[in-house]
Amino acid sequence: MLAIDICASLGEFELEVTTKIPLDGITGILGPSGSGKTTLLRVLAGFEPAEGRIIVDDEVWLDTKSKTDIAPHRRSLGYMFQDTRLFDHLSVAGNLEYATSRTLSEIKQIVVDDVVDAFDLSPLLKRRPAELSGGEKQRVALARTLLTNPRFLVLDEPLSALDEQRRSDILPYIDTMASQFQVPALYVSHAVGEVAHIARRILALSNGRVQANGPTNEILERLDLLDVTGRFEAGSVVEATVIDHVERHRLTRLTIDGQTLTMPMEPGVAPGDQIRLRVRARDVALALIRPESISIRNILDATIVDLFQGPESPYVEALVEFEKQRLRARITLASVEDLSLAVGMHVFVLIKSVTFESSLA
Repeated sequence: MLAIDICASLGEFELEVTTKIPLDGITGILGPSGSGKTTLLRVLAGFEPAEGRIIVDDEVWLDTKSKTDIAPHRRSLGYMFQDTRLFDHLSVAGNLEYATSRTLSEIKQIVVDDVVDAFDLSPLLKRRPAELSGGEKQRVALARTLLTNPRFLVLDEPLSALDEQRRSDILPYIDTMASQFQVPALYVSHAVGEVAHIARRILALSNGRVQANGPTNEILERLDLLDVTGRFEAGSVVEATVIDHVERHRLTRLTIDGQTLTMPMEPGVAPGDQIRLRVRARDVALALIRPESISIRNILDATIVDLFQGPESPYVEALVEFEKQRLRARITLASVEDLSLAVGMHVFVLIKSVTFESSLA
């Protein structure tokens, strides 16, 4: 457990965070620009001064009352910056070897060969950073950070310099860091999709204060956090079970709360696998009558449990519930009035198959 109770000032900006974060898996840190995400990471690493307490399990890193302030190089934390900061004069192998000499743990539980295999680095070992693509540099930087054997990782927008395709290519490697090597991570990003893809929990910040802290699906479905989760990319995460693959149509069939839906084929999953689906609120439509003769494949029964309209907004955020799980739908105020939508009403939820983003649960 990471227990934080700190105050920090940078010019006119003040960060006040009191929260606890389980050091298990990946915790996403979301918030608009200037909310304090990077400042929080730098305080945890000891790069910025702060008042208060930081406790990792039973180890006190900061306690201003007892004048305890562990130096950055003694905090068992692996920090990956927005730029890779690889050593240009060393090969990839040299960069990795350097990390092993700077281990933050007395017991080297993570070894080079395992990391090289997990991050597909064998073909790159003899190259220098100047000979690598952006995505390759990120893989090497991630591997190097992991090889310091930290108690946990902090990743400060590590994919911000990559295009969308390369981001998608790197995300599984970040997931591997937390799952295969059992190293938890705090992951900062402006991209809600990235966080939803890999994080099991979200810490939401705004104006230097904690707005929410909890499971990813619960945070993303909250209608009062639009300024944090983002209006355009806002959505929900649900868990579904793979039924089978329809080879002829290149589709995968799944079930969510007893209802069937389809999505473009996921070749890496098998019947019975649990996967997480991210659905953007703007990709969900509602109907009072089950549509017929329509191209949209996924039509699910649900109940409206909340409706929220921001100040002077033409949109209404609807929260609908299946048996146990929930989805958000962004519709116009005009549609709400025309359909006389209200909390408690039964509706049909329409989702295009092509809009799903998936990852293994």
